[in-house]
Amino acid sequence: MRLAFYTQHVLGMGHLFRSLEIVKALAGHEVVMITGGAEADLPLPPYASRYQLPGLMMDADFKSFIPVDSSLSVEETFALREKRLIEFLQGFRPDVLLVELFPFGRKKFGRELIPALEAARVGAFGPCKAACSLRDILVEKDDQAKFENRVLSVLNPLFDALLVHADPQLVRLEETFSAVDRIEPAIHHTGYVTPKPDPHEGLALRRELGLCCTPLVTVSAGSGSVGGELLLASARASEQLAGAVSHRMQVFTGPYMDAAVRAELDAMAERLPHLRVDTFAKNFTAWLTASDCSVSMAGYNTTMNLLACGRYGLVLPFDQNREQRMRAERLERMDALGLLNPQDLEPQALAERIEKALSRPPRPHGIDLDGARKSAAVLEELYRASA
Repeated sequence: MRLAFYTQHVLGMGHLFRSLEIVKALAGHEVVMITGGAEADLPLPPYASRYQLPGLMMDADFKSFIPVDSSLSVEETFALREKRLIEFLQGFRPDVLLVELFPFGRKKFGRELIPALEAARVGAFGPCKAACSLRDILVEKDDQAKFENRVLSVLNPLFDALLVHADPQLVRLEETFSAVDRIEPAIHHTGYVTPKPDPHEGLALRRELGLCCTPLVTVSAGSGSVGGELLLASARASEQLAGAVSHRMQVFTGPYMDAAVRAELDAMAERLPHLRVDTFAKNFTAWLTASDCSVSMAGYNTTMNLLACGRYGLVLPFDQNREQRMRAERLERMDALGLLNPQDLEPQALAERIEKALSRPPRPHGIDLDGARKSAAVLEELYRASA
């Protein structure tokens, strides 16, 4: 099977790395990831490659596009992207075209995606099935009925399958998309997509760090596009906690963290021997597995990393929309993690939450985390049915 996977990250990189996990489950097939955001280091497996469209990002308010190449205007960038996407698909001739999020999101990228999907429908790239890769919770809309009608007007005629990366016992698609009964492509709830950790890596990391019984707290903010306040609060809480509870704290800022926040964290690390600050870790799940507690933003990827590693975490939702809080509240009710609110970021309050979390043993949660493998199986069956 030749599979083209279009995934566009516009602010953080969570969508991109969730897509990568699905690619890793497609061993034995020829896969190309079509990306169009800022440059990112993607550890692709040997059977996969990457095709980069001229980059577009969005500002922090999700209102305006920013071309990665500053010599181009937004309109010039889009014109190049439309042309190159069609040309690439004509040359690659995929058996399956997998599109992340669209048409449920990335509305503005429809100008390049709809022509490509229409061309695939009429056989311009040879026999080709189209599928949508969708996370569990959709953001709320001012006019939900209008939004759902627009989605259906693209999804029904142009797609053959919808892969919802969720466990229905936690979240069902109809909770945030009421027109599920009008969806014509086959719907597959795949379970959540997340890397499978190796517990031995966590043990090896603890030995490397010289940790025996000393608790390790890992603090992270994903790509660092948001979350600076949480990282600073965690470092300040660690300073207060150190007198009562000996521990080590590792902070990962992400590559997009505000420079002033990073400078303040680095200054704290210079005077606090138990605090270390780095940009990112390629072996992040090893850090979580080695940890006794995690403090993080409540994004899809980090939350599922926590569940997969069997570690208790304190998570702060990014409340630009309902997605992170809705998921985190449900997981807290299952006792799978602890929910942080802005008032919890006061240093003493957060120190108390971390101290309690360190004494809490892991508990089973029962959430389906096999989404990458199940997604690959759905795509393989879609290909076999068309062949």
